[in-house]
Amino acid sequence: MQHEHLDVLILGAGLSGVGAACHLKRDCPGKRFAIVERRTRIGGTWDLFRYPGIRSDSDMYTFGYNFKPWNGTKILADGPSIRNYIRETAQEHNVEKDIHFGLKVERVEWSSDDACWTAHAVEEATGETHRFTANFLFGCTGYYNYDQGHRPDFPGESRFKGEIIHPQKWPEDKDYAGKNVVIIGSGATAITMVPAMAGTAKHVTMLQRSPTYIASIPSEDKLSGTLRRFLPEKLVYHMGRARNIALQRAIFAASRSRPGVVARALRMGVRRYMGDAFNPKDFTPSYNPWDERLCVVPNGDLFKALRGGDASIVTDHIDTFTENGIRLQSGKEIEADIVVAATGLDLQILGGAEMVVDGRHQDPGQALNYKGVMMEGVPNFALVFGYTNASWTLKADIASEYVCRLLNYMDEHQLGVVTPRDREGCKTDKAFLDLQSGYIQRAVDRLPKQGSKGPWRVLQNYYLDLPRLRHGRINDGVLEFTPVTARKKPHSVPKAANSEAPARSAAP
Repeated sequence: MQHEHLDVLILGAGLSGVGAACHLKRDCPGKRFAIVERRTRIGGTWDLFRYPGIRSDSDMYTFGYNFKPWNGTKILADGPSIRNYIRETAQEHNVEKDIHFGLKVERVEWSSDDACWTAHAVEEATGETHRFTANFLFGCTGYYNYDQGHRPDFPGESRFKGEIIHPQKWPEDKDYAGKNVVIIGSGATAITMVPAMAGTAKHVTMLQRSPTYIASIPSEDKLSGTLRRFLPEKLVYHMGRARNIALQRAIFAASRSRPGVVARALRMGVRRYMGDAFNPKDFTPSYNPWDERLCVVPNGDLFKALRGGDASIVTDHIDTFTENGIRLQSGKEIEADIVVAATGLDLQILGGAEMVVDGRHQDPGQALNYKGVMMEGVPNFALVFGYTNASWTLKADIASEYVCRLLNYMDEHQLGVVTPRDREGCKTDKAFLDLQSGYIQRAVDRLPKQGSKGPWRVLQNYYLDLPRLRHGRINDGVLEFTPVTARKKPHSVPKAANSEAPARSAAP
């Protein structure tokens, strides 16, 4: 068993975890920290997913870090490019050496007597156990279950002679050339895979129970490309970032205030691409825009594949699988060699690790969320959760900035422990993610709750979160602080994080 004592332990080496580490290097250069990552490579989600066409569903100006310009030309980047961007960021900030790969954290325990966390991990390749102690725990594992996605049991699937694959388990060398492919689903994964597979497969059918709102955006940012000829790259990046933040917020606000107008505009956009092939049944959801996440496609690639005949869309319910495909409730049968179950993801907190506070199991699904970053009653702990109505990284960046401000405040005032306390009974039964999407509704009991007012409400609004997380008062009367106390001497101490950190940028 190995033991390292740290100031901060970060769980996860994906977009959030690497970002958190870089913020620590920049704003808390004296802190000893490490990242524990279950996978054997950096990248998190962007290392896990390998299905055809994998790409971001947010523009890279807002999906990139606020301190590291995205220099690519595509608005929606492919998965390998995003992973390379994360790895490059880690290398530039010298945090790659602080990552412990191949370790699955099974349990994290807080001890008030020792005023520290203990993380119990197992090296999956060898079975060797590892133990880390840290004054502060930073959960950056995202919210997906990496072991499996949501995969319903389909009626009659045992009779099917073909293959059924979930995108999360996609084999990289999978050959689908000349085969009939049916993709079950209508979310971001399905609309990405259809145009990527069309033209290689014999035919691709997107089978959906209900439609999703889909918008087409340009594949390249021509304005930024022009500005790069005259202005510094970093300035162009932040200009594009500010512009796209405003655009995201405006579309979301319009969807809330004028949902009918936005819905008609989105359908008109699809109709322009589809022409006579447009079928309102396939593109008219039963909910309002942004009740579920709005999907985007570059240059209408999905609509072009559908109109060109290499792919088709069917809105119906499955009756049963047959030997050679799927029979629908309408009586129609779709022939299939491969069925892709793009049926959603399974959500979990802390990568599935059990949380224990002073010997008692702590259920994140019963905890009240503080400022979208911390949990009521859980000491020295923060959790990165990105936006559902904008780019994930917008929230991840300012959440990490807040944690750094908090740690520096505690050092300055010689405080050892911080715990959010709900003294006014603000807890509600409402999950802190407010979309109606199936993958969120299935996991409501597992997700932290939000409160009725104040710092316990999750705003999902960058313009409101930015001032309160970047500049708001730390000691706000809700956080309970206790002074530094003597701690047990650690068995071993890793090398302190060096202070070779670039200057802080105040960019959004």
